[in-house]
Amino acid sequence: MYLDQKESPLGISALTPPTRPEDIVETVLEFPDNRLLIELCGEYDRNLAQIEHQTGVHVLRRGNRLAVVGDKACREQAAAVLRGLYAKLEAGKHISAGDIDGTIRMGQAAPREEQIELFSGGIELRTRRKGVEPRTEAQKAYVANLFANEMGFGIGPAGTGKTYLAVAVGVTMFISGAVEKIILSRPAVEAGERLGFLPGDMKEKVDPYMQPLYDALNDFLPAKQVQKLLEEKRIEIAPLAFMRGRTLSNAFIVLDEAQNATSMQMKMFLTRLGEGSRMVITGDRTQVDLPRGTTSGLAEAERILKGVKGVSFNYFTSKDVVRHPLVGRIIEAYEADEAHQS
Repeated sequence: MYLDQKESPLGISALTPPTRPEDIVETVLEFPDNRLLIELCGEYDRNLAQIEHQTGVHVLRRGNRLAVVGDKACREQAAAVLRGLYAKLEAGKHISAGDIDGTIRMGQAAPREEQIELFSGGIELRTRRKGVEPRTEAQKAYVANLFANEMGFGIGPAGTGKTYLAVAVGVTMFISGAVEKIILSRPAVEAGERLGFLPGDMKEKVDPYMQPLYDALNDFLPAKQVQKLLEEKRIEIAPLAFMRGRTLSNAFIVLDEAQNATSMQMKMFLTRLGEGSRMVITGDRTQVDLPRGTTSGLAEAERILKGVKGVSFNYFTSKDVVRHPLVGRIIEAYEADEAHQS
């Protein structure tokens, strides 16, 4: 456990002498386990540097203590982040740059009295290869809805974790025995390019379209196990066109890139849901690759199914992008340009 020290005025020797040192206050945190403290700080203190950069504070190391220097709100935020990350380390978990970013985002969205509980607890998906935690409030609500409802929609821009978290939930439910198989699908639609005829058998032809789903699976399950489950048909990865005529029972089913499904395809897919199954539909309304004039089945389903019991809708924005901070800024720039054009 960490030990909080009371706030105290900062001596000018700790920083470059400020104009009014009496106005600068520090919050001191004490961490009794030096081994965990070293991991908390990161190699060459890179974790502390990331926290400083994203919260606008200075973090100073003094033995087994960390002094957080800055204005009151920033100090409280940074201190809560440090507490939460240390709690993860105490629980035997490792922390990465993504964990730090996610903890800071969750803290910004949560009231002060809820922060410590949120950081040290919350939702975690346990897969064979690693634990997965939602990094934003929108992601947390999305995961909760996927467990609570038979059908869930995740709608938002690229990089917000819609498909990744859906597959993580599917693997978690599969491991626990809640479902007997995982079925992952997406429309085989080219993204603005004509690739012509592809060589090979049917699997070799469609695998390039399915690669993002393979990537997600391999993050959560050992490669040999994925291969074995694919051979046993307990995991299926197939184009949307292959779903026609099937009833999918006791399965966790994900339709990715649903904005590229036509209205007819979407209705066909949604009505495949069988007993004991869960279904997740993910898509980005701004990346429709259907021929001009063709209605996106995702937009139509969103309009028709709003308010239907057992169906949840979760929406993501550029603030939920977890790939690289620049991706979020790129999406915001495009959105601003579209708003200006209209």
